[in-house]
Amino acid sequence: MMKKIGTLLCAMVLVGGIAGCGHNSQSGTVASTDRRGTLVNDPPLRVASLSASGLAAQLTAMPSGAALLQLAGAPVCGVDVYYLKYWTVAPDDSPQLASAALMVPTGSSSTCSGPRPIVEYAHGTATASTYDIADVSNPSNPASAESAIIAAVFAAHGYIVVAPNYLGYDISTLGYHPYVDGAENAIVMMDALTAARKALLSTFTPNTSDDGRLYITGYSEGGYVAMATVKAMQAAGETVTASAPSSGPYALEAFADAIFFGQVDIGATVFAPLITTSYQHAYGNVYSQTSDIYSPTYATGIDTLLPSTTPLDTLFQDGKLPESALFDSTTPTSSTGIAAVDTTADELLALPSSAQYGASLAALFDAGFGTPYLVNNSYRVAYVDDAIIHPDQAEMAILNHQALTSGDVALAASPSIGLRQDLNLNDMRNGGWAPEEPMLMCGGDEDPEVFFMNTQIMAAQWSAYLGTLVNVLDLNATPSGSFAQLQSAFQATYAGLVASEGASTAIQAYHTTEVPFCMVAARDFFGQVQ
Repeated sequence: MMKKIGTLLCAMVLVGGIAGCGHNSQSGTVASTDRRGTLVNDPPLRVASLSASGLAAQLTAMPSGAALLQLAGAPVCGVDVYYLKYWTVAPDDSPQLASAALMVPTGSSSTCSGPRPIVEYAHGTATASTYDIADVSNPSNPASAESAIIAAVFAAHGYIVVAPNYLGYDISTLGYHPYVDGAENAIVMMDALTAARKALLSTFTPNTSDDGRLYITGYSEGGYVAMATVKAMQAAGETVTASAPSSGPYALEAFADAIFFGQVDIGATVFAPLITTSYQHAYGNVYSQTSDIYSPTYATGIDTLLPSTTPLDTLFQDGKLPESALFDSTTPTSSTGIAAVDTTADELLALPSSAQYGASLAALFDAGFGTPYLVNNSYRVAYVDDAIIHPDQAEMAILNHQALTSGDVALAASPSIGLRQDLNLNDMRNGGWAPEEPMLMCGGDEDPEVFFMNTQIMAAQWSAYLGTLVNVLDLNATPSGSFAQLQSAFQATYAGLVASEGASTAIQAYHTTEVPFCMVAARDFFGQVQ
């Protein structure tokens, strides 16, 4: 979920040298309505143009770029990048101006022109409010790495790419980001797609058109948004050819319960304020004041902290957020007066010292405890009590080392804590839906940032569709099947990272190291689904 530039992602700083940038010279029109999906400027502004050979040359010139080139394959097409402004709505239905990237393949090959499929891409968690996935020519843009890699993997291989900037970023004036708000971000994705299809008619390559195939993908937060978009489009009766959400927090309630039980993921101190601010704006039930959840050290101003123009490291250094200590290192205790609840709660609050975890996992989770800490003890205890009284069946099955089946993945029936109610509502299990078109879920079962349990829980809920509509790729599993080469490559890359950087450093980069492998897996999967 966090945007840290990992081993192969570092390669994509190459965008600072993109050549052949150009701007539209045609006169255009400006929309007079703020109706959802309206393209503001038509034609759109072209902000970059790169030939296939230019992209390949820049990748080849960099060691990690060469590795990406070997993984993704040599670019077949050039890429034109357009900056779109369009209208969408906030959770309160107020009109909101947003932006997106439209990447159009160029070149004379039939792979690069004529009717082409669209890939809509949802980006991962960003803390910088200036995040703009269309600004590929600016190396100081925090989105430049992700932007360039999707250009190299998808657009350079013949896919038209639509990649929105979520509300709260770039030109959005919303003032916060509706983080893991499934319905809201699906709206943003759908509105961006509507605007991009209009913009595509007036690009510099008018012969490149939408052939009707739509693929949806994204990584980390973007994996969640991608799945939420498939769910929403399906409910609206709109066609999605196939999807590939990757390493997303789909099972939000179970994932959050695991964290409150002591399995603190990397990045939790950043995700927490993003989530509580998002849900407080959407539902108004998370807190009466921020100190209801957050310790006095951090409560003031935390609801307006992220996204920010201040770098995350500076926020840590300035004491605005703790880098890793989500909870107090002194274990609190439950006092509901219900013996069974208090006993179970105290056992869970004592994690990760429980014997069920090996030394490496316990050490990782231990980093989430310290002083000063982010979440106050009373709130943590209340949350854990609620999770025991109103259990998430999937999380409880995992805690008890039970194999997940479709019969034991139900959401909590009636959580009483506001945050758990909101997580329950936005959990991808909610509503009991299942994809109607092929879906690939990619990830790695050692991911310390977005636990693989999210994928496993959704796979269990959809077990009747596994191997047909629903496919799971664990990059860490024994290589086999059509993705065996990618699995082997990921495992070799990660082993090299461990050897060069050490295990503790490597595990922090695990989540971002997966990114290009899951992207290439998504592209290969889409190529199989026509």
